[in-house]
Amino acid sequence: MSAERNYQSLMKAVAIYENLLKELSEDVFQKNPPDASWSYSETYSHIFSSGLLSLTAIQSCIDHEGEASKKRIYWVAGLILFFGSFPPVKIKAPKRIAALVKKISKKEAEDLLMKFKTRLTEIQSQIHLADPNQKIEHPRLGFLNGQQWLRFIEVHTIHHTKQLKRINKHWS
Repeated sequence: MSAERNYQSLMKAVAIYENLLKELSEDVFQKNPPDASWSYSETYSHIFSSGLLSLTAIQSCIDHEGEASKKRIYWVAGLILFFGSFPPVKIKAPKRIAALVKKISKKEAEDLLMKFKTRLTEIQSQIHLADPNQKIEHPRLGFLNGQQWLRFIEVHTIHHTKQLKRINKHWS
């Protein structure tokens, strides 16, 4: 996978979030579904907060601030990145990431989304500078280089569009 292809795919997924955000009322955006899963608000908070952290990891790889390592990613992570999807089991977010999830307003979600897009575009123009041996540890996937982090963001963002569809079933 090329960084450009990952970037274009990711931007298409982000457009789904943008378009949905425009359609939702603040009340529906905040409301948790009856099954006690995350609200749209919490989902947006999770995706774009964790996305920004992942972009920071990529920047560290670009700036040679990662761990210069030949360590490989975990084999399951390799499959996730190769196939572009998570296994069909419920996976809890790492505690550090779950702690960042909070209810945010539509305006806060819009601002977070725009910050993510701006930062993503900046990173995209520099990712070719990332040494493939500069790696930052992901809490569940092992040591990832800049390209692998970008692929992870893409897979993760697309994965949560399915969650948006599940939430939507409760309100449509």
